[in-house]
Amino acid sequence: MRCRKITNNDHPQPSPAGRVLGLDVGQRRIGVALSDELGWTAQGLTVIQRQSLEADTARIAALVREHGCQRIVIGLPRRTDGRLGPEAEAVQAFGRRLEAVAGVPVVYWDERFSTAQAEHTLIAAGVRRSRRRQVIDQVAASVILQAYLDRQRRETDT
Repeated sequence: MRCRKITNNDHPQPSPAGRVLGLDVGQRRIGVALSDELGWTAQGLTVIQRQSLEADTARIAALVREHGCQRIVIGLPRRTDGRLGPEAEAVQAFGRRLEAVAGVPVVYWDERFSTAQAEHTLIAAGVRRSRRRQVIDQVAASVILQAYLDRQRRETDT
């Protein structure tokens, strides 16, 4: 039997970027997703019921600390023609406050059709309508975060 030396190249190492938190910010709920340490996959984490700006940002900042996140990706609601409307401005204002409270950079990502994609995924998986309403926001956050992670990976591969 031959022995071989194990090097760091034999096992993928976490990227220096670390974990990323993904958010789908709505008026009543915030869907939250979390990446793995390598930045390859996004998983739904939770849904936060909106209370106030201070309470919401404090809760998300606590998640950032708990999971060691290095940045936050927030879905930016663009109109179908690509322009930003009042909803996007509200999300950006939320993001600026969250960046100050959490102490990590916030990145905005186009979220057009993420909720529709999440709904389609849940229907295809046979999830009942009542359960879909409970998890749609965190699945949408996962869709947003996964799109961001995929783009980051493509950019570093080239």
